[in-house]
Amino acid sequence: MTQEIAMDLGTANTVIFQNDQIVLDEPSIVALDNNTGKLIALGQKAKLMQEKTNPGIKTIRPLKGGVIADFNAAEQMIKGFIKQVNSKKKSLFTPNIKMVIGIPSGSTEVEIRAVRDSAEHAGGREVYLIYEPMAAALGIGLDVEAPKGNMVVDIGGGTAEIAVISLGGIVVQESIKTAGDEFTSDIQYYLRQQHNVKIGEITAEKIKIAVGAVIPTLDEEPEPFVVKGPNIMTAHPVEARVSYQEIAHCLDKSVSKLESSILHVLEQTPPELYSDVVENGIFLSGGGALLRGLDKRLSEKVNIPFHVAEDPLRAVARGTCLALKNADNYSFLMR
Repeated sequence: MTQEIAMDLGTANTVIFQNDQIVLDEPSIVALDNNTGKLIALGQKAKLMQEKTNPGIKTIRPLKGGVIADFNAAEQMIKGFIKQVNSKKKSLFTPNIKMVIGIPSGSTEVEIRAVRDSAEHAGGREVYLIYEPMAAALGIGLDVEAPKGNMVVDIGGGTAEIAVISLGGIVVQESIKTAGDEFTSDIQYYLRQQHNVKIGEITAEKIKIAVGAVIPTLDEEPEPFVVKGPNIMTAHPVEARVSYQEIAHCLDKSVSKLESSILHVLEQTPPELYSDVVENGIFLSGGGALLRGLDKRLSEKVNIPFHVAEDPLRAVARGTCLALKNADNYSFLMR
């Protein structure tokens, strides 16, 4: 009667694995009734309402910077997602839910408690927590318990997690807020400044996916993205063509922050582990790893090869799934 759920509770997306299969992959967003606080929609349905609501409805992203910012909304979201997973199964009894959830490596005690409480209120009987870079390393297929250094850079929606892992533990880690959400707001700011066009978060996200790059010359060049929106000065509709070179220019500052954090972690890495990292390279996961040319730019800056994980978006979720299977053997899981 125990049901096992592995959850990557991300700032941008929540992915749930069950029996080695993805059973849910939805945006981490809820739509609530502004008066009663009742849940109207969650996931993709709520995302369609984002920035398009009337005063009676509000859309909330319960997680900011990788941690729970709105406890009530987070609880409703986790409950709703578990319900969606269970609605596919017919059962007379309420199963005991055993969960493993990925959390940022820089989480404070209070933030860890908030995730655990939300999961328990949503029906989790046994709740284990795993740090995201550790989950990402497992999901990429690295041997985290071996006596050698593996370095992972997981760039999610709210945080970028940089960690060196050895013998089933995190040796050096840094968690920074320079991640997907910051890239999106950089694009919004750039279009306002350079093209005088006001765009929303959703459009900025589309631009990032269509022409997001971090180097000015690519082998395969994406087509420029056409943006339509109001002119800031006149409110007349205008069109702007955005090329990947412009996006590379506008993301330059944020990517430089990421580079200096990676170098900072390498500085603190013990020499024996450092030589392992140089030999194996550094692994990139998370949605940010999909930015065109990121591995090339970081390799040139750090002089260590960077490898983009296979299916980087789901590396953390796959890692939580593997951790769930071996929950009794892995010492790095937090109860």
